[in-house]
Amino acid sequence: MPVIYKHEIDEQTTLAVWKIEEQEQELISGLQLKQHELDFIASLNKGKRLLHWLSTRLLLRTLLNTSAYIDVRMDDHGKPFLSDSSFHISLSHSYDYAAVMIGRTRSVGVDIEMIKPKIQSIKQKFLSLTELGELNLETNSLYISWCAKEAIYKWYGKKGLEFRKHIRLLPFIPSDQGELQAIVTLPEGPKILKVSYFKTQDGYMTGYIVA
Repeated sequence: MPVIYKHEIDEQTTLAVWKIEEQEQELISGLQLKQHELDFIASLNKGKRLLHWLSTRLLLRTLLNTSAYIDVRMDDHGKPFLSDSSFHISLSHSYDYAAVMIGRTRSVGVDIEMIKPKIQSIKQKFLSLTELGELNLETNSLYISWCAKEAIYKWYGKKGLEFRKHIRLLPFIPSDQGELQAIVTLPEGPKILKVSYFKTQDGYMTGYIVA
């Protein structure tokens, strides 16, 4: 499972992106799975969804550098967490790639997406009228915007945060790697966040945040 990107953001936070080249049985052989997990993967159709589920768990184990069983659960909002609370985690996947982010002291969020022109037809669904007037609307820039908002959503980890209403991206100059700022309206008040992003050589965009 080749690592195409690994970034030690600080001493407590790591992000890695892998290209999924293994088949189902090879991924399963690298995991310790309990019966409820085996039952769950048996319910999945063989294909990308199964490979994504298996790969993110194996990549998480790789980043945590452990051979022990890793108990990944989902809270009431659908946010993944470790039952022993040793790290904050965020998982993402798209087609042939998987991304995992871990943070010991701060919450994290990551999103990876394959870049496709079809995003032009849905930009109004995740950008506000203000953003549509201020931001670069070229395809790569739209994916930066989408991944940034999705990373923020995963970082916050609670339902009710709407992309168009609660997350406003400030104007930025898009590039293959960079940072942008967002003003996020949370129940406890507005917060300014910094989101980092990068594009892979074969056309995937990744956005991530630690805060």
